[in-house]
Amino acid sequence: MIRNNVNVGAIEKFVEEVKKDPAQARKVKRVVGEWVFQDGEPQFRAEVEFPKGKEVVQADFAPFMGGGGIKPDPIQYCLYGFASCFAGTFAAVAAMEGVTLTKLSVAAENRLDLSRTFGLTDNPPVEEVELTVTVSSDAPPEKLQEIERLARERCPGVYCLVNPIPLRTKLLLE
Repeated sequence: MIRNNVNVGAIEKFVEEVKKDPAQARKVKRVVGEWVFQDGEPQFRAEVEFPKGKEVVQADFAPFMGGGGIKPDPIQYCLYGFASCFAGTFAAVAAMEGVTLTKLSVAAENRLDLSRTFGLTDNPPVEEVELTVTVSSDAPPEKLQEIERLARERCPGVYCLVNPIPLRTKLLLE
């Protein structure tokens, strides 16, 4: 069954597989990108693979950051990923709860202080992130508030923002 453009049957099947074998819940996501040295081109590109294909994604810094401003910047991609992750989690939770949505819009916004980026201060570079979720449904407001709460609890993007995650870096020299 498809509800809210979410394949509920596929989710239910996956949940059952994870119940039988919790290792099935573990996945690895990887993106390998390259800096582009050619003037006038977007500064970074990556070929991102997904189950049914691949796509080239490009980023470019704003002119005040030394880029050309000809593609979205990395922070915009972070916000896009966060907004789409939250929207997907919200839509899936609603679908699993039997709630049909007629509209779902997620705006992700942050406030930046780039002084740290340039070595001028130790201020946090991201001061705040705000999500605005606009939803329409025949479901009662209390049910939609519950779905929003569950989406906040379950969304991997939210988890990444509000919990420390170990980071390892490796420098490979060629």
